[in-house]
Amino acid sequence: MPLQIAMVHHDLMARNILRKVIAAAPDYVLAWEAAGGREVIERCRTSRPDLLLVDLSLPDMDGAKVVCEIMKNIPCAILLLADRPENQAGKVFEAMGCGALDAVKTPCAHENGLLTGDGHLLKKIAILSKILHKRDHPAHPAAKGNHFPGQKTKLVAFGSSTGGPKALATIFSALPPDIPAALVVVQHVDIQFASGLSDWLNSQTRIPVRLAEEGMKPLPGVILLAGTNDHLVLGEDLTFHYSIHPRDYPYRPSVNVFLDSVNQHWPSKDLAVLLTGMGRDGGAGMAALKKSGWHTITQDEKTSIVYGMPAAAVEMGGSSESLPLEEIAGAILKKLAQTDVAKK
Repeated sequence: MPLQIAMVHHDLMARNILRKVIAAAPDYVLAWEAAGGREVIERCRTSRPDLLLVDLSLPDMDGAKVVCEIMKNIPCAILLLADRPENQAGKVFEAMGCGALDAVKTPCAHENGLLTGDGHLLKKIAILSKILHKRDHPAHPAAKGNHFPGQKTKLVAFGSSTGGPKALATIFSALPPDIPAALVVVQHVDIQFASGLSDWLNSQTRIPVRLAEEGMKPLPGVILLAGTNDHLVLGEDLTFHYSIHPRDYPYRPSVNVFLDSVNQHWPSKDLAVLLTGMGRDGGAGMAALKKSGWHTITQDEKTSIVYGMPAAAVEMGGSSESLPLEEIAGAILKKLAQTDVAKK
């Protein structure tokens, strides 16, 4: 059955372009379209689509507020459309905090009639379609960890998706700047918004936030964020790398792929945290880490925008403890302190 897509955008030309892009894909059908926030809310009440494309610059309501209103009363899958990604990062992460799945630059037409951004939009819809229909790919088998003598840095690995930016900000704002561990985050967000997420998180915490770069090592007291549409992995040399494999995995970057690499190469048994998100990415990785001796924390159902990812970890036996969002920072600090005492 074709994916039923609806859209709301303030600009008629943009709606015309989006209409053509969707019509050109045989697996998608445009169910309806709207030009304003109040209109799209009413349309969703009577005809909820499989996927809703939401412009962040609506004339009558702030796009992020529209997302929050829809997700509160008539929740559906939402992909954000940003006309100016470089100036709309704050709105993107506010809307993702309310439950939007991802964001993409609005396709546009040049004077010569050629479109740009249409392929990227279709690729993003295809990825979300796989997640929405729960056609998850099998988890990669967990490899046994190798031990590297002399490595003392502790690691806290985070995975998050829908609602993740706000959840991460809540945790990081409650952590001290001298936290004795390297913090690494894999958040499902498009490469166009990764830098904006880094900047936004920097404004929410006293701990410096950077995008993880090829060859960089985990740094104590620094938050490193996966920064491309390829998968962030920890190599045998204990530095970060980006990998295109697995190519067909619907989550990019993938929490499972990162956690598997950590389980294989990181020398100590530290902490992993899986936060709110649609789908099941991270569940298998958390289960493998817990089996290897890591302490694993999942966000509880009540405080999760979408309980899919934490629920998968719990179902697979990958959760040492399930906690409300506001208690996770304290639990991290408590566990790190226990580890210090145990080593003395």
